[in-house]
Amino acid sequence: MTDKSPHAMLDPVERAAALLADHRASIDRLDAILVYTLGERFKHTQAVGRLKADHELPPSDPAREAAQIARLEALALEADLDPEFAKKFLRFVIQEVIRHHEQHQENGA
Repeated sequence: MTDKSPHAMLDPVERAAALLADHRASIDRLDAILVYTLGERFKHTQAVGRLKADHELPPSDPAREAAQIARLEALALEADLDPEFAKKFLRFVIQEVIRHHEQHQENGA
């Protein structure tokens, strides 16, 4: 079977450099997706924060947070991602969301 990849005709060093560039381009695209996805997520959590402030609800919802962490842990396992990393990441995001919610409470929505 012959290698039909676009880098097949390159010498090993050139091929490694080309493959490295391909991986880095993919990483750059995925980083952009992560940033834009987090931006969208925070738009929704900001709306939740305003609703909570308007209705005098607490900025934190420990039951919801625990359910989200368990859900993300399961997703991480499906995605072959370290579930401990996923939990740490979500806890970091949740802390930022709660901080925003507290700001809404202080500012009266």
